[in-house]
Amino acid sequence: MDIKEIESYLESSDPQKRLKALTELRINNYKPEIAVPLILTRKEDKEFIIRSFVAMALGRKQTPEAYLILLEIAKFDQDYNVRAESANSLSLYGEISISHLLDLLYQDTNWLVRISILAGLFELNCPEEIFKACLCVLEGQEIAVKESAINGLGLLANSVKNDQALSELLKLVNAADWSIKTRVAYALKEFSEIEAKEALALLKQDTDHRVVAAALETSVINIEGRS
Repeated sequence: MDIKEIESYLESSDPQKRLKALTELRINNYKPEIAVPLILTRKEDKEFIIRSFVAMALGRKQTPEAYLILLEIAKFDQDYNVRAESANSLSLYGEISISHLLDLLYQDTNWLVRISILAGLFELNCPEEIFKACLCVLEGQEIAVKESAINGLGLLANSVKNDQALSELLKLVNAADWSIKTRVAYALKEFSEIEAKEALALLKQDTDHRVVAAALETSVINIEGRS
């Protein structure tokens, strides 16, 4: 599509045409200074899926203005899908986004937004912030978010937060929920400390067969890794 056609599609009453135009701007080689002003014409679109595509496109066509708009969307859009997509896009800006993502995590308790923020932080080299984020969401009630945080603690093995991450994982060995203990088993395989091995031995004796299976699989992985 050429620019004139994209402009026409962006103004269309047909949401599918607006989506197509935004996709074209995102995936094709239009320079950010050309693409971003066009993308921003739909940032107040009534359709949440259109606004999500706007957020997605602003992660690929990066300018200082696009970054500020993404922060605004992530903070204030009424739809959690859009806020989550904005968080994904913010993480693509790299180190500059770390503190903002952490602030957004503290402010937004929606499960999908938090999982998106965690995923973005996990891609960046920021063990201190990852640890803070994981601790924050582990205090919540959403199992899916807590599972993501446990995965994050596993990523901190051999980092400056190794000991603290392991300590938090050990607190969850006797969690009530089987899925939490399963995630803990997988996370513990990243740690070489004797405490991690002892915790895995305990999980192998759990009353839930799914936890036992995860702990045993972890043992197999560790044995294969040493062979």
